[in-house]
Amino acid sequence: MAQTVRACSLALTFVIMSLLAKAKIDVCRRGDVTVEPSRVISLGSAVSISCSLKPKQGCPRYSSFNKLILYKFYQRIMLQHGHSLSFQVSDLPLGTTLFVCKLSCSNSEEIRICGVEVSVGVVPEQPQNVSCTQKGERGTVACTWDRGRDSHLYTAYTLQLNGPKNLTWQKQCNDYCDHLDLGINLIPESSEFSYTAKVIAVNSLGSASSFPITFTFLDIVRPLPPWDVRINFVNASVGRCTLWWRDEGMVLLNRLRYRPNNNRSWNMVNATNAKGRHDLLDLEPFTEYEFQVSSKLHLYKGSWSDWSESLRMQTPEEEPTGTLDIWYMKQNIDYSKQQISLFWKNLSISEARGKILHYQVTLLDMAGEKPTLQNTTEHTSWTWVIPRTENWTAAVSAANSKGSSLPTRINITDLCGSGLLAPGQVSANSEGTDSIMVTWEPPGKATSTVQEYVVEWRELHPGGGVRTPLNWLRTPPHNVSTLISENIKPYICYEIRVHALSGDQGGCSSIRGNSKCKEIPYRASPNSHPVNGLQPGVRYVLWMTALTAAGESPRGSEREFCLQGKASWSMFMVPSICTAVVVVGIFSVPYSRQKLAVLLSALRPQWCSRQIPDPANSTWAKKYLIVEEKMQLPLDRILTDWPTLKEPEPLVISEVLHQATPGFRRLVHPNWPEKGKGVQGHYTSEEDTGYSASGSPPPRALTAETGQPVDLYKVLGSRDPDSKPGNPASPSPALPVDYLPTHEGYLPSNVDYLPAHESSVTEPPEELEPQHISLSVFPSSSLHPLTFSCGEKLTLDRLKMGCGSLML
Repeated sequence: MAQTVRACSLALTFVIMSLLAKAKIDVCRRGDVTVEPSRVISLGSAVSISCSLKPKQGCPRYSSFNKLILYKFYQRIMLQHGHSLSFQVSDLPLGTTLFVCKLSCSNSEEIRICGVEVSVGVVPEQPQNVSCTQKGERGTVACTWDRGRDSHLYTAYTLQLNGPKNLTWQKQCNDYCDHLDLGINLIPESSEFSYTAKVIAVNSLGSASSFPITFTFLDIVRPLPPWDVRINFVNASVGRCTLWWRDEGMVLLNRLRYRPNNNRSWNMVNATNAKGRHDLLDLEPFTEYEFQVSSKLHLYKGSWSDWSESLRMQTPEEEPTGTLDIWYMKQNIDYSKQQISLFWKNLSISEARGKILHYQVTLLDMAGEKPTLQNTTEHTSWTWVIPRTENWTAAVSAANSKGSSLPTRINITDLCGSGLLAPGQVSANSEGTDSIMVTWEPPGKATSTVQEYVVEWRELHPGGGVRTPLNWLRTPPHNVSTLISENIKPYICYEIRVHALSGDQGGCSSIRGNSKCKEIPYRASPNSHPVNGLQPGVRYVLWMTALTAAGESPRGSEREFCLQGKASWSMFMVPSICTAVVVVGIFSVPYSRQKLAVLLSALRPQWCSRQIPDPANSTWAKKYLIVEEKMQLPLDRILTDWPTLKEPEPLVISEVLHQATPGFRRLVHPNWPEKGKGVQGHYTSEEDTGYSASGSPPPRALTAETGQPVDLYKVLGSRDPDSKPGNPASPSPALPVDYLPTHEGYLPSNVDYLPAHESSVTEPPEELEPQHISLSVFPSSSLHPLTFSCGEKLTLDRLKMGCGSLML
């Protein structure tokens, strides 16, 4: 198997070499390019470039046409006719330069013959700063060095280490390397032996060797960083703290560093023969620290290890130290009671030495007549109502999990009771947006008795009230000014009061944000601004910005508006007067008034008419009465359309009749039958008329005397609203049922058969009213034709109709 793999490898190598040789032959098959003295030269040397054609590789017809051209990169540097050329080149730059030789025949394209690369460099510099280290007792030796300047040529570096008993280790790396790991381990047992190391750099122009360095095991071994770092607090007290860690066996020296998390500077501690532990005595309680440890094998030889991973730990709490800063306010409620409000500031972190759980407040009557009042609170203020005596003392202390601080005592007196101790000329001036400078004058003759000044300030409500919390600041007696910056907000008015304290007495002076005294200067921003010079009818765009000392703000939202302007009376008076003159002129003509009245009456709906005409007064209805016709309708239709065989209750329908107009008379047929005779061959008698008025006729077929098909009368009956089926209405004249209801009125279907003697009426006709033109948007009648078909018969008692319903 191994022989087969070896044979395959040799075959593959042969194929690759053959391809490379063929590629070289193909590239330079027409000629060769040579360089003298060498293809690698030092900076400033000159070379000779020669190009020659191989036999029968010139131009095909005449050798005199051979034209050889030499290129430096893409720049033509020489041209010569013949089979060869030679050119000397100098001042080549550092690096590699390409030369190419080409053949040109007549006007044909240039043919590549061959090319060559010339490399220019320098001798490698001597390696500098050689150093060797071994990480840990079981690590390997690795060395580093500085290469110096670039030689621009391929350079090989060799690291050589010589040890005792003529032992030599060396290792080589390729170009541009500056470190090597020999892969050997120096054991602690050989700590007394010396070793020598050097680095050799070699390229085509020469070589350079570094100075040899000599070292021992302790010189180059760098211990591994300590691990498993931990801390222990004895009895949960910060007073006894022990830091533990683990190291390699030969470590002799350690160094520790620690710091609070909010601090950048480290506290350094050196420990010899620590054996993996060290006590720390200066740690602050209730503080989070960061700890790191480093190691070294010898006091003078070798190097420090890297720092260990950081250990972060919070120290335990301790009993609070220091005292609270207390202040108070006293307010009389009535003649026997007063309200005491105590305030105190939080202890600093170094004074609290833990998390403050609560505050113990004690109020004691010094006269001994009242019992002691005590309270525990988590807040920084407390209020009590006590009797009005002048011998009260307050004490406040802070407590954490380890104990309480010493109580701070203060006597409750009238802080402004002594007028001699009142400071004078109190003033307050703003110092920027977050601080105020308060100044005052000493209280005259009592200046020497002042023990301290207390400056208090509190924010004022816009309505004049006081907003808590109360802020105060203590100053020594020789100061007559102070800068307050705690809880100061920009553009807020404060009430400031300065107290001068002397034993149990005090005097005060205050300054308020009103006309009585000078207030803190501030200015409220206006919320309106008039804009003048705008024209009505013009569209404007409005936006706003805010401007402070720091600059201008971006634009706010934009809003478009347009002023309507005041109305001009002249714009309305002239058209109004002209319109009034034209209207008066039109209505002064009687014909115009008559036409307007007709138009208005036509547009008015009929149900809005104040006067409804009576059909009984119609001349046409009085002169031509038509006897009701008895008719029988098919019974099968009645059975189809009605659910039962009972005769339906007669439908009462009333129709408004208009008087006939002369224009309608021209449509009447000249042969109108007399009373008692049939219409269109139909027989009508008085008996039929009476029967129709008295009740439902017996079913019988309707026939014509002439034997021809006749038009059926659609008889619509009429009853009084109060009538019942058994109580028939009074008879009334009937009309042929060919007057079918339409949307415009009832139009008779037999208008051609109206009587001829209608035109020769002996009675003088009544004066006809003017013809009405119906242009109403409402229908002239609310009665529509029946859309269903009756069965055997349909009886209508009475039908009042007239041709006045015909719309012209």
